[in-house]
Amino acid sequence: MFYRYEDGHRLPHDPLKAIVAPRPIGWISSRSREGKINLAPYSFFNMISTRPCLIMFSSEGHKDSVAFIEETREFAANLVSANLSVAMNATSVNAPRGVSEFEYSGLTPVDCTLIAAPRVAEAFATLECVVTEIHKPKDRHGNPVSAIMVIGEVVGVHIDETILTNGLVDMTKAQPVSRLGYMDFASVSETFQMFRPKWEESGR
Repeated sequence: MFYRYEDGHRLPHDPLKAIVAPRPIGWISSRSREGKINLAPYSFFNMISTRPCLIMFSSEGHKDSVAFIEETREFAANLVSANLSVAMNATSVNAPRGVSEFEYSGLTPVDCTLIAAPRVAEAFATLECVVTEIHKPKDRHGNPVSAIMVIGEVVGVHIDETILTNGLVDMTKAQPVSRLGYMDFASVSETFQMFRPKWEESGR
């Protein structure tokens, strides 16, 4: 099938998020200027640069995470592992502003090392980030959309050594959770390796 996006898909549910999948989940923790803390998952999340290391998440609407980050210019991105998937989902609750999703979900906030935002103590890994820009994307006609993109530079990294194997982060131990389409999620239980080919060795 083919359809123009503006004409609609004629399917039971929008397939776009199922096609652009799996998507890593940015479990974003932040603190307001007044000291309120927030924790929320975002499936529009990824790393966009390594030198320096920049990561981004996008919020569809001006939610508490964005509001707090605008005030303090800091946030932490916590790894969602399979054993924390239920707690992660609990933190997506539409709680009133100022309610701590840490408390609601039974998770433990602990201080980060370089930033004021808290991190999830139970997470296998956390990235401490300082905001470099907050961007408001536009559509192809130049009109602003509701999404708000937050880009942060990683300044500190926490890793639970139980997920390391021979000094490498072992995805079968970390079991990161990704977002698929609809209400579906997936976690990593097995991996395989492929190495980038070298043209000079291809014999062409």
